[in-house]
Amino acid sequence: MARIAVDLTGVRRSRDLRLLTIGQAASALGTQAALVAIPYQVYSDTHSALLVGLTGAAELVPLATAALLGGAWADRMDRRRLMLVAQLVEMLVVAVLAALTILGAAHVVAIFVLAGALAGSGAVVNVTRSAAVPALAGEWLRSALALNFSVSSLAAVVGPALGGLLIAAASVQVVYIVDVVAFGAMFLLTLPIRPLPPTMGERHEQVGRSIVEGLRFVRGNRALLGSFAIDLAAMAFGMPRALFAVLSLTVFHAGASGTGLLYAAVSAGAVVAAVTTGWLEHARWLGRITIVAVGVWGVAIALAGLAPSIWVCALFLAMAGAADSVSAVCRSVINQMVTPEHMRGRMSSVYSLVVTSGPRLGDVESGVAASLLSVTAAVATGGLLCLVFAALSVVAFPELARFDGHAEDARIGVVG
Repeated sequence: MARIAVDLTGVRRSRDLRLLTIGQAASALGTQAALVAIPYQVYSDTHSALLVGLTGAAELVPLATAALLGGAWADRMDRRRLMLVAQLVEMLVVAVLAALTILGAAHVVAIFVLAGALAGSGAVVNVTRSAAVPALAGEWLRSALALNFSVSSLAAVVGPALGGLLIAAASVQVVYIVDVVAFGAMFLLTLPIRPLPPTMGERHEQVGRSIVEGLRFVRGNRALLGSFAIDLAAMAFGMPRALFAVLSLTVFHAGASGTGLLYAAVSAGAVVAAVTTGWLEHARWLGRITIVAVGVWGVAIALAGLAPSIWVCALFLAMAGAADSVSAVCRSVINQMVTPEHMRGRMSSVYSLVVTSGPRLGDVESGVAASLLSVTAAVATGGLLCLVFAALSVVAFPELARFDGHAEDARIGVVG
């Protein structure tokens, strides 16, 4: 077990890293519950798969803008303070969403606007937290990144399941109230963390110029760019989460609890894989492992679209989640290894933009495909398109397959 379990030395030695990790779990719990509640509410009110998919489009612009700005801010000001401000915005947005739903005034346009605001504030939190992890983890970077992903994945299992059960037993507004509590817990856990000021003179640089410099850095590192490209291919074409509610309600006839099951299945597979990623702490060819994992993801998603029952579908989604977990840990390690400390905020902003906008693009792609084809065909063809575009990414960025984790470990002095 010692060879496969995630090393907990970093969180045992660092109180701040413990607080950050627990806060991430609380944040993921609220976010994942909202990911069930919002599309379920939209579909229940409109009975339109296309509008469910367009929820992702409504989130995309604020998410992209906030991620880029958040990365620049994270490199020019105290990261702890920035996290606190963004967390307060998250709490306020979800509180308004709860109030409108309770009052019966949650028109689909209002839901779209608030979903965009929640995605934007969440992007700032995620970017800043990702940039803070290396400073708090020190030499235990690989294990800290694996543990953070493990905890986030575990919360992502509980969040969708809790969201689906709460909707079935009570109502959508109860889910939003739970979200307020979860984001409040994250805020309180962030308060005791030590200040995390910028290491260089970023606070005096114009924000626009700072963003451009960060984008230039990402563009100049081919292995880093390749990891972004292959993940975007996987998520934009092979992430059918927007159709989970439609699958549950119209194909499997399993209601809200079935919707929660499909969301939770992906994360269940992810958490099982993530807590056993200790072997990745010593892996050398992280890029090649990423490529194989993305291939497994695409095949599993295609098979999920052909599944004859909700349980078989959930099994394939769990396999996909496990593959995505391995890919995510490898990509996180690659990205942090090649990025200097004063660039971590801006690199994390691009990384966050990719990992969060990819599924939103997938929402749009899935919604459009489902409106033109059957919902099951939309899921299956998405998995196949994922394989095609992932292969193109590998050809375009061969540096990803050549990435040498051992050489990077030696360069930056990371303990495996």
